[in-house]
Amino acid sequence: MKIGRLAKSSGCSIQTIRYYEKVGLIAASSRTEGNFRLYDSYTLEKLQFIKHCRSLDLTLNEIKQLIELKSSPESNCEEVNHIIDNHLHLVESRIEELKKLHLDLNVLRHRCTSPKKVGQCGILEGLAPGLISKSGPSKNTPSE
Repeated sequence: MKIGRLAKSSGCSIQTIRYYEKVGLIAASSRTEGNFRLYDSYTLEKLQFIKHCRSLDLTLNEIKQLIELKSSPESNCEEVNHIIDNHLHLVESRIEELKKLHLDLNVLRHRCTSPKKVGQCGILEGLAPGLISKSGPSKNTPSE
């Protein structure tokens, strides 16, 4: 199949397919006499695998490792577990960071609970203490 059909069937853009080919996630395609790229069903399956991995936010490097491991079906899957365990740890760390961000934004949001003028906005004051007011830096801001 040509790249356009592969893109439509896989849900990946043509640019993404070319990029995956460039970085070695999928094999370089064969070409017709008219220089059109031709792909087979194996490439479609591989792209679907890659797309599913990307939906889990796996990195291209992690996906490359998984593809290499997948090509050795008789080998031990301990390395696959290791890749997913590491990724799971990263996701858990990001969740904690997002929880802190959520808390920080809530605290900031509660600094301005009623309609006021922008010059009196508690959120803006919380974001840049002393830099927003017309009177210059506050006493809590170190001068340069």
